[in-house]
Amino acid sequence: MLKQCINYDPSKRPPLQTINASLRRITRGVTSKKLLENLTVRMEQYTNNLESLVEAKLATLVEEKMKTEELLYQFVPKSIAALLREGQFVEPEAFECMTVFYSDIVGFTSLSSESSPLEVVNFLSDLYLCFDGILEHYDIFKVDTIGDAYIVASGLPQRNEGKHVLEIACAALELRDRLRSFKIPHKPNRTLEMRVGIHSGPCIAGIVGGLNMPKYCVFGDTLTTGKFMESSGLPMKIHITEESKKLLASFEGFTIEQRQPRITRDGLPFQTYWLERDGPSDN
Repeated sequence: MLKQCINYDPSKRPPLQTINASLRRITRGVTSKKLLENLTVRMEQYTNNLESLVEAKLATLVEEKMKTEELLYQFVPKSIAALLREGQFVEPEAFECMTVFYSDIVGFTSLSSESSPLEVVNFLSDLYLCFDGILEHYDIFKVDTIGDAYIVASGLPQRNEGKHVLEIACAALELRDRLRSFKIPHKPNRTLEMRVGIHSGPCIAGIVGGLNMPKYCVFGDTLTTGKFMESSGLPMKIHITEESKKLLASFEGFTIEQRQPRITRDGLPFQTYWLERDGPSDN
């Protein structure tokens, strides 16, 4: 009857007499009180169903919002992401001292040549998930991943009163230990090794890419030196500079050994060190 009453063609809509007859037939034996109670029950049921639907939609929106935020945190620190969500412009900032960590998988080119592209992607995904899980317990921001290169830093965007070198040193030792037991999905019998370089110094950091594709980037010679320390290091050794060594002297629990012979950088002698935990060294 309702569908007939809202027909687009007025000539096909029932007359008032027909509607009254239909209503009398539908409500036969039902008092006005029962009819009102029935309508009330139906309205309550409709309201409850609507509230459940709204709650389900709201829960879905909250879940999607959390996923979006977690994805944003992969590129931008949480404190910076909060400013971006408010539409604020984030000024580049100079940091007097921070510590950067570079790592690289030894023999990655050879491993890639023996694997399919999908196997390489799955391997790196598992490895980085493992590393990310460890770094959640430290005051460290992941700067970038480039192929098998894993780059993180501490002391920015939130300054941590000189503890950045401690955070990076502890994380580096734990990452190296975890790598010893890491299994490559498609080559479970092959062991992995990595080189690690650490350096402490000043830098400039800020948002690059605008609001559409924001990325928190770090610039300065500190990163260049960190990369050099990694590339000039040895497998499963943590290679640190004089600057990082001096900062670590304030903390207990580490053994620092001078590298011999000295390496050169830009044709000049460059003194560096190996970082270990207290106890027997694996050098």
